[in-house]
Amino acid sequence: MDFSPPELRTVTMTRYVTPLREGGSLPAIVEADDDFLYVVKFRGAGQGVKALIAELIGGEIARALGLRVPEIVFIEVDTAFGRTEPDEEIQDLLQASGGLNLALHYLSGAITFDSLVTTLDARTASQIVWLDCLITNVDRTPRNTNMLIWHKELWLIDHGASFYFHHSWQNLAEQGKRPFVLIKDHVLLPQATELDTADAAARAILTPERIRAIVDLIPDEWLTGDSPFETVAEHREAYIHFLETRVVHSDIFVKAAQHARETLI
Repeated sequence: MDFSPPELRTVTMTRYVTPLREGGSLPAIVEADDDFLYVVKFRGAGQGVKALIAELIGGEIARALGLRVPEIVFIEVDTAFGRTEPDEEIQDLLQASGGLNLALHYLSGAITFDSLVTTLDARTASQIVWLDCLITNVDRTPRNTNMLIWHKELWLIDHGASFYFHHSWQNLAEQGKRPFVLIKDHVLLPQATELDTADAAARAILTPERIRAIVDLIPDEWLTGDSPFETVAEHREAYIHFLETRVVHSDIFVKAAQHARETLI
């Protein structure tokens, strides 16, 4: 299947607008040199660049599958912003986040998706459940859906808690084949009645070539330091291997999700 490799723009932060005090990562709304507002995920936050890598890969895989995700960009942050910030916690975060960070286009006026208010069609729900099984996303629950309604359309945000295996890198060969047991808590699982169809469509899209193109977006500087790998290339290949293995063995997590749904209903 022919496709155009994804490309991400790079912008520069020009103004810190306001923090979004959600969880412990302190993302923030900022303005960039292209005059747009973005939600920035800072490399100096608790999970470091691993959360940025998960955000990048998860978001671009979702986009490849035809799901709506705000534009993802690289954003340069000058540590000088930290010197003028009165809040000490934010000051420390900005000073620890100098260099290349990750941001999503800010969807002004968007509202949080509420499954009690909005019912998704089975196809879309199944696509999202399949995606979250693939990337092991623990963060799409009724308590925190990480989905927005913007201009009457559904948008996916915040995939930074995905790929939780990369915080330890243990048993990588097995991780790719494991069912995603936490899918039982997924907010859309009751509506996901077309997982087999979603699986067939996604497997056709996520070819090894496309997976590699997405993982190749990760900046080299995010793949150095805290890892068990000797080289950046080995680190990058580990993500590719994990994703390729999960796609090849997707029947494992699909069957687990279907079983969890049957138990749920």
